[in-house]
Amino acid sequence: MWGFWVSGIPGLDESYLPRWIGYGFGSLLVLNHFVGSDSATATPAQLRTEVLGLSLAAFSILIPYFGKFLKGASPADRATIPEGTEQIFVMSQNISDTQKEDLAWATYILLRNTNTIATLISIQGELCARGYWNIPEKVSKANLLDWFERQIERIGLKDLKDTLYFPQSSDSVLWEMLPKGTRSLLVQPVLQVPIPGANQMEKIEGFVLLASSMSYAYSDKDKAWIGALANKFGVSWPGYAVAI
Repeated sequence: MWGFWVSGIPGLDESYLPRWIGYGFGSLLVLNHFVGSDSATATPAQLRTEVLGLSLAAFSILIPYFGKFLKGASPADRATIPEGTEQIFVMSQNISDTQKEDLAWATYILLRNTNTIATLISIQGELCARGYWNIPEKVSKANLLDWFERQIERIGLKDLKDTLYFPQSSDSVLWEMLPKGTRSLLVQPVLQVPIPGANQMEKIEGFVLLASSMSYAYSDKDKAWIGALANKFGVSWPGYAVAI
C-alpha cells in the first residue's frame, strides 16, 4: 500500500507563487492608497514608495514568464495531447494486489504532477503503461504488454544504468514506441539499493519512462522528485511504502 505525502499545496503550481504574491502585494498597495490614506495629501516620498512597491509587484507577477523563457520554452508551449493517440492503462496481472496499487498510484501521480502525457514503469520485468500512446492498429489490447516488452528489448532499456533526458527532441530521433509529438523524454533507471554492510552489488531493477509534448518539460525539481520515486522502487520491491 502506498503512503503519500505530497509537499506543497495540492493543485498549486509553486512556480507561480511569485505571481500570486505580486497580485496580493499590489492589491494591498492600491487599497491602502485609496482607502487607508488621503491621496490628496500624499507626500512625494509616499508616492515614490508606492510606485516602487507596484513596480516590484509587477515584476513578481512576471517572474514565472521569465523563468519559462530562460528555460527555452515559449508561452505557447503546453503539455498537449497529440492527435492520433489512444489513452491506455495496462499492467502485468501476475503480481499481487499491493504491487498493482503501487504501479497504479505511481503512474497516476507522474501524469498528475508533471508535464507528462505518457509514462511506463518496468520493475523486475513487470510493466505498467499509462497515458496517451500511439498503438499500432495491428496490436490488440490483449497484446499491449507483449508489444511494450518487445520495444523495451529492442531498445535495450533493461540495461540502463544512467538517467537519460532529452529536453528537446524531434520525432525522427525518438523511439518507435513513444507517442508521436513527443518533445521531451526522461528515463530514470531503478537500481536496487544494497543493504549496508552486506556483500551486494548494485542491481538494475527496471526504469521509469516519461514522455511529454513540451520541450524542456522537466525541471531540476521534477527530475529530483522522479528520481526519488524511482529509488523507492529500488529499496524493497515488492511491498514498500512511498512517501513523496
